[in-house]
Amino acid sequence: MRGLLSGGILSLVLAYMLSQFYRAFLAVLSGVLGAELGAGPDDLALSSGIWFLSFAVMQIPVGWALDRFGPRQTAAALMAAGGAGGAAVFALATAPWHLHVAMALLGVGCAPALMASYYIFARSYPPALFGTLGGAVVGLGSLGNILGAAPLVWVIGAIGWRATLWGLAAVTLAVAAMIVALVRDPPRLDHAGPRGSLREVIGLRALWFILPLFSVSYAVSAAIRGLWAGPWLAEVHHASDATIGRATLVMGIAMVVGNFVVGPAATRLGSIRRTALIFTGGEVLVTGALWLWGAQSLTLAVALLALVGLSGASFTLLMAHGRTFLPPHLVGRGVTFLNMFSVGGVAVLQFGSRPVWRAAMAGQEPAGAFADLFLFFLIPLVLGYMLYFLTPEGPQG
Repeated sequence: MRGLLSGGILSLVLAYMLSQFYRAFLAVLSGVLGAELGAGPDDLALSSGIWFLSFAVMQIPVGWALDRFGPRQTAAALMAAGGAGGAAVFALATAPWHLHVAMALLGVGCAPALMASYYIFARSYPPALFGTLGGAVVGLGSLGNILGAAPLVWVIGAIGWRATLWGLAAVTLAVAAMIVALVRDPPRLDHAGPRGSLREVIGLRALWFILPLFSVSYAVSAAIRGLWAGPWLAEVHHASDATIGRATLVMGIAMVVGNFVVGPAATRLGSIRRTALIFTGGEVLVTGALWLWGAQSLTLAVALLALVGLSGASFTLLMAHGRTFLPPHLVGRGVTFLNMFSVGGVAVLQFGSRPVWRAAMAGQEPAGAFADLFLFFLIPLVLGYMLYFLTPEGPQG
């Protein structure tokens, strides 16, 4: 864990914490944005999807920038321009489309936060530590999910949502300044060696059956936590804003715990692949329970949300598994390519969930409509899980 003790890594952890916050905070703001801006659940689904789409599209240029300029310049520049700028646009919003613009900028700003630290781990530490260090960063960064739940409700109640967003813009700019001051780039690769290309990454056949699960595993928990948990609890279980804040807080805590557990679990089981299969299998079962029994009681609903957050923590495992197939000259492009599929999958599910929810609500009660929505999440998760069984354990598999 010594890799987490440097000021540079801690500043990147803070950046990733903001990334987790910005991708999840719309669930808590749904009520006030609906009342003041006329933004309905479908508008927020579009805004949230735009965040993930812009984040995903940025992964290829971020991978190139990490290899060319290093994590320090890449993360600081995008966090300052996109992150702080997006929060400022959000604070000034007067119509739903303003939220779309703000979330696009925020996605751009947050794009390098996690990958910058992963790049440093992959280049500067033994491969055996990658999963543990990466899981710790994701676990600590996932505290942003917690801050985007009940604490955000309290702050908004105290100073209002616009003042809260202006404060977040200032915090984001401060984190960018910390990255400039504290991050130290790994030594540059020898330019006489292989330079690598995206085509070479795509040609790694061992990654092909990881990518489908990458596209859906995190996407399901992120879509539910960041967008649909609030409307589901409000419309099906008639939960208040305070109750929604507490429920999403519980789910956020479970996501943090899951990310800290996956690394030691993989060490104990002796297999990253086997551990990912176990966690994802749990996510399949819990998502199925949401589909079949999620409307029965508020207590069961909160418990299932927590289990989705816990079991959906396989992102670090899948990234560590994919990392084993990447030679040094493909690390920057490789990890961002994998991350593009992960976050791009969230964007696809977010955009896809919008018409699914609209169509389902047109013909039935909210409980049935949300059951259809959870089934929409479950089907690709099952397919990705089945394909992952075809992935070898390692490069010699």
